[in-house]
Amino acid sequence: PASQVLVVGCGNSELSEQMYDMGMCEDIVNIDISDAVIRQMQERNASKRPKMSYLLMDVLQMDFPDALFQVVLDKGTLDAILADEEEATLAKVDRMFAEISRVLQVGGRYLCVSLAQAHVLKKAVEYFSQEGWVVRVHQAASGGDKQQFVLPIFVYVMTKFKKVPGSAPQILEICPEEQDKPMRVESAEQLVEAVKDRQHYALLRSQLSKTTSGEQLSLDLCSKDSGRPRYTLHVVDSPSMKPSRDNHFAIFIIPQGRETEWLFGTEEGRRQLAASAGFRRLVTVALHREQHYEGMAGIQAELSGKVMELAPPGLPARQQVPFLSVGGDIGVRTVQHRDTSPLSGEYVVEDVKGDDKCYFRRLIFLSNRNVVQSEARLLAPAPLPGQKKRRKDRKKPGPAEPPSAIDKSYLCCEHHKAMVAGLCLLGSPDPLPGQHPLAVLVVGLGGGSLPLFLHDYFSQARVAVVEIDPSVVEVATRWFGFSQSDRMQVHVSDGLDYVAKLAAEAPAQYDAIMFDVDSKDLMVGMSCPPPAFVEKPFLQKVKTILKPEGVFVLNLVCRDARLKESVLATLREVFPLLYARRIDGEVNEILFCQPCSEGPRGAAELLTRARALEGALRQPGRPWDSSYVLADMLQAVKIL
Repeated sequence: PASQVLVVGCGNSELSEQMYDMGMCEDIVNIDISDAVIRQMQERNASKRPKMSYLLMDVLQMDFPDALFQVVLDKGTLDAILADEEEATLAKVDRMFAEISRVLQVGGRYLCVSLAQAHVLKKAVEYFSQEGWVVRVHQAASGGDKQQFVLPIFVYVMTKFKKVPGSAPQILEICPEEQDKPMRVESAEQLVEAVKDRQHYALLRSQLSKTTSGEQLSLDLCSKDSGRPRYTLHVVDSPSMKPSRDNHFAIFIIPQGRETEWLFGTEEGRRQLAASAGFRRLVTVALHREQHYEGMAGIQAELSGKVMELAPPGLPARQQVPFLSVGGDIGVRTVQHRDTSPLSGEYVVEDVKGDDKCYFRRLIFLSNRNVVQSEARLLAPAPLPGQKKRRKDRKKPGPAEPPSAIDKSYLCCEHHKAMVAGLCLLGSPDPLPGQHPLAVLVVGLGGGSLPLFLHDYFSQARVAVVEIDPSVVEVATRWFGFSQSDRMQVHVSDGLDYVAKLAAEAPAQYDAIMFDVDSKDLMVGMSCPPPAFVEKPFLQKVKTILKPEGVFVLNLVCRDARLKESVLATLREVFPLLYARRIDGEVNEILFCQPCSEGPRGAAELLTRARALEGALRQPGRPWDSSYVLADMLQAVKIL
């Protein structure tokens, strides 16, 4: 209350009057360049507020002595002056800031109320941070359930410090509406982006409160402590659903580790989920790895206020919004290993619980965190975090549990099943039960489940694996049960170079060649394989090392329709026979290419070959059921 306050560009705003009447401060000096406004405000306040003054003065050239004020308050003046980024306008703003700095005491504050357009915020932050001031941006509270404005209001708090010679570290902070503790940021650009996030969220809230959306909108809610994403929300509207009192709005918590499944990880899947749940607006919530959650009740308490900001129009007052999940729990996710590969970037190995109570181990590259790179079923799940064992002697802790064993007999990935099924296209109807060795080349190791399956269940198979990333070989060996033998060798090499070398040295040596290699270039509409692997000169080299009646199996993941047609056309130019197998619910399409002009003659021959392959898979003494592979074979290949 004892501070002397300067209000610049006061206009006829009631702000100073309200501060005076509330007892916040009385020694307030208001300035403006409008003579009419100053006379009006002097007449209105002379008798009611005798300690407050109104002066005709330009903020660009003030008559006050240096260091007179403890506070300079600006409500919208900077926004009005900085209407564009012309050179003359920026020069005026520099004069305004210099004058504010001159009349403000060290330790004093410049408070600027603003809509925080990007160019306005950036200019203010850069100017004062370079002067050595502490810069903090507050998001003003919206006040009540209904937003007064579509866009949020911000207050820049610039605290004046003496400028230190040399390069002193910048102190830049943002204090969002929903928390009191400010968050430190590293640069003016980061501060501008953080404010933009708040503005976009306000626009999203406004849009969702007025109408249903045909598109699925998504947003990340970040941890207050780390600033990292904690929840990913998708808003799914079903406007065609008939409204009733109880079907307006619900929240669905996706169990940990299952966010990549088709039902939860695709637009069509979420649309079906909303329809089956029976709500006109469903918000799905995915939980992020390496975040701690206090069960369903804890998540509900944490999210209740925020998700209500996404409520649909027409939601009855005080209606309870249900939180739904699968089986009523939040699932299990345990990160077993995290590291960084020079080639593939940061990755994690994690164990998750599936919908059938089985546990699975997954390899995920964090550059594309919504895609499971490799997956294997665990024979015995590791104990859950915090799970207590029944022990007769509870005083002594038991020994650590050994790592869970990998179930090598089970192919988790549907496209791997289809790739194995493609072996029934091999020229001999009975090539596998021991007549002669089967030579297979697999490009792309991942967790190693595909080459392991081929090695373990085709006793005559000799498998060569090409993997460009040594870190992936290490992960497959340590965490996915992969091992080499006299019948399976890994070559750490670029697949392009390896195939080219083989084509030059030893043509026609493989019965089957399988490509299951991902692209690191996320800007291309084809995530598997990299474009160079489907260029005609390289495909001709693949054909060279393939036996005349062999099969080339390619895992194609392409969302770009034109690019996909181009790839198929190129494949047809090289391989006379081309079969395709779509993977239900996935983008993957498995292509079977053969260099010979004649394939199986009709469904009967294909069925015979499939049963021969299935017979080869059923090895004596191996306790597993290959019927799921056989079922895939019987529908595996459909002629394009």
